Amino acid sequence: MASSNSYKLRCSIPGHEMDVRGLASAVFPEGAFVSVSRDRTGRVWVPNSSPDQGFTEMHCMSGHSNFVSCVCIIAPSETYPRGLIATGGNDNNICVFTMDQPQPLFILKGHKNTVCTLSSGKFGTLLSGSWDTTAKVWLNEKCMMTLEGHSAAVWAVVILPEQGLMLSGSADKTIKLWKAGRCEKTFTGHEDCVRGLAVISNTEFFSCSNDTSIRRWLVTGECVQVYYSHTNYIYSVAVFPNNQDFISTGEDRTLRIWKQGECTQTIRLPAQSVWCCCILPNGDIAIGASDGIIRVFTEAEDRMASAEDLQAFEDELSKTTIDPKTGDLGDIKIEDLPGREHLNEPGNRDGQTRLIKDGQKVEAYQWSVSDGRWMKIGDVVGGSNEQTSKSVMYEGKEYDYVFTIDVNEGGPSMKLPYNVAEDPWLTAHNFLQKNDLSPMFLDQVANFIIQNTKGHEVGPAQPAGGDPFTGEIPSQVSYLRFICDSWSVVDPRTHGARHLCFVFNPLMLHSLVYTPLYSAGGGAYSSAALRQTATNIYFPKTDGVTFEQASVPQIIAKLKELNGGAPQEHKLSEEILESLDRLLVSVSEATSPKPPPTIQQVNLLWKASHWPEDIVFPVLDIMRLAVRHPLVNESLCGEAEGVQLCNHLLSLMRPEGRPANQMLALRTLCNCFSGRHGRALLMAQRETVLSRAADLATVCNKNIHIALATLVLNYAGCLHSQPDLEGKAQCLSVASRALETVQDKEAVFRLLVALGTTVASDQTAQDLARSLGVNSQISKYSSVSDPSKVAECCQLVLKELQ
Repeated sequence: MASSNSYKLRCSIPGHEMDVRGLASAVFPEGAFVSVSRDRTGRVWVPNSSPDQGFTEMHCMSGHSNFVSCVCIIAPSETYPRGLIATGGNDNNICVFTMDQPQPLFILKGHKNTVCTLSSGKFGTLLSGSWDTTAKVWLNEKCMMTLEGHSAAVWAVVILPEQGLMLSGSADKTIKLWKAGRCEKTFTGHEDCVRGLAVISNTEFFSCSNDTSIRRWLVTGECVQVYYSHTNYIYSVAVFPNNQDFISTGEDRTLRIWKQGECTQTIRLPAQSVWCCCILPNGDIAIGASDGIIRVFTEAEDRMASAEDLQAFEDELSKTTIDPKTGDLGDIKIEDLPGREHLNEPGNRDGQTRLIKDGQKVEAYQWSVSDGRWMKIGDVVGGSNEQTSKSVMYEGKEYDYVFTIDVNEGGPSMKLPYNVAEDPWLTAHNFLQKNDLSPMFLDQVANFIIQNTKGHEVGPAQPAGGDPFTGEIPSQVSYLRFICDSWSVVDPRTHGARHLCFVFNPLMLHSLVYTPLYSAGGGAYSSAALRQTATNIYFPKTDGVTFEQASVPQIIAKLKELNGGAPQEHKLSEEILESLDRLLVSVSEATSPKPPPTIQQVNLLWKASHWPEDIVFPVLDIMRLAVRHPLVNESLCGEAEGVQLCNHLLSLMRPEGRPANQMLALRTLCNCFSGRHGRALLMAQRETVLSRAADLATVCNKNIHIALATLVLNYAGCLHSQPDLEGKAQCLSVASRALETVQDKEAVFRLLVALGTTVASDQTAQDLARSLGVNSQISKYSSVSDPSKVAECCQLVLKELQ
């Protein structure tokens, strides 16, 4: 098959009624691809055998109630051997289709604003990004985790091919790397919204931005190269199969082809916004644009369009009008431009642009290396010579109108300057941004401008009352589409920011090991009822594991010793010391009947637990033992007091705190699981407790690691029989994160038991673990010989994940 080494039009595909916003190459049928549009539909296109080398619509998919903004293909599985199609829309939903049905197989709900980007991974994992500033991980029709950390719309997401690494790019100008739901790294360098991401390899990726640059990154954080050629916002980037060369599209009406790090070809389109692109298996390029047309380009000569069709495309391009403010033409003064003779000189590079004057007209031409000639790409309209007949001064500049806008009743008025040559939607966007107003006012402000400037439009009139979100404005209004898409629909005063609660970290499931919970050397690990079966004595473990061991005389002696040296304002009276002594004895010794703890004793314990942090640890040890008693458990963990207890223990667990306090606070939380009220409290506070506990994985202390592992195991046991997928995902996340740093074999063992308990008899949890690469991460523990329980448990977990 001959190659021209230059891409030319293969075919133009009409069909969509509005902007084409997303494209994805399909697995089936061979050579097919999927498109989505603002016309609320998705369409499957298959190559036909006609002489025009075109595509035929296989079927049209519907299911969204508003425009569709993105699409990806979920890889084939045993259930769906042809793969699935996932689409995201302005209705906040994700629709999932089979390849041969026009209606959704199922709909994923959970985002609170437009779903604008999708990426699929192994085992059916789906990653979505939204204007609600979050990304979500989906598996088996369920949201497994929410990735929170960006302060503006998440415009791009991608799943890296190995170990569950995920990337997200945002209007906050940053890119974040996620491992098992936790943000591991934030990449900075772009100066505007990050609009697209593309995987190069396991260790590298591209990003593109509204700042007109493309960057090449290592996942370790370094930006190794920056590419410049575009002259306006860059919306999409895609990588060729050689994992080096790539393509990009943007608001400058171009598709650009990059080889060996250089832009080797620029293809202009007769549409302002070139929203999306994808590379087909045969190397052809499909692009979607604001005129609703899909165009396919090829470098294979036998697939190129006929000479007539190529000429028709060139003619269409030459008839377009170019506003210099939206492209790379700069400020234009007709009197300074050369005439047509300037086109007798060859260009210096492919895509080079020249302007010439033809009477009072300005024409734009582009140099084609493959054709060796200048091609007309449009007539330039507008420019610095144009003046309005009357003007109003505002902030030192002349405008056709200066409107007074009242947003809040009784609030201050705001001034909105406007020139009739401007796009009303862009003006409205800039006004809202400047005045820190919600983009939800965009429609109202733009329509106000349109209604009050009727009869004064420059260029083709735009219909009034258009809604950029429902797409009732013709596709020629280029900035309308950008504005509606580039704003994060959150209050710009707060950016809708939410602190990170829990994000799953796919890569943190490092190798683990496990053996029976009840072997020698189990340390403080004990269980009230040991479940044993012929083949698996380790998991699922659903009864709580507690820390029982204690020396009452030593605890009391240390308490009195520290009290003797405490500042006067913190000294405990002899009466309080005696009360704590009696409480400790009553909850620690079971050999003879003892009076139960009293409310007064529990109140004194709570008060003493607020001792200075350098001396409080013996009080925490008493609390650890006391919470196992039903009366103390109910008193400290009840609805009124429980949240206070949690907050106090979490404050002692902060990473910069004292190791003794961290360990005893963790052990106290573990022992809270021994009572009904404690379990209810900790399940209600799961997200916060596990997030704080996970931060202690980096503390170099084996006792802290064992306590952390036990806490995760107790959570896994409580969640085992519950359909709480987010809870199980968090357990997997914290366990995997801990296993990256934990060395102590007992802690590793307990984390393995937690993993086994989480995935046992739960197909969805197993699928999630597999998609995150748990198998490969824990396999190294299958050969650990001492203690043998580590290898035995690891092998059983691996068996669950087969």
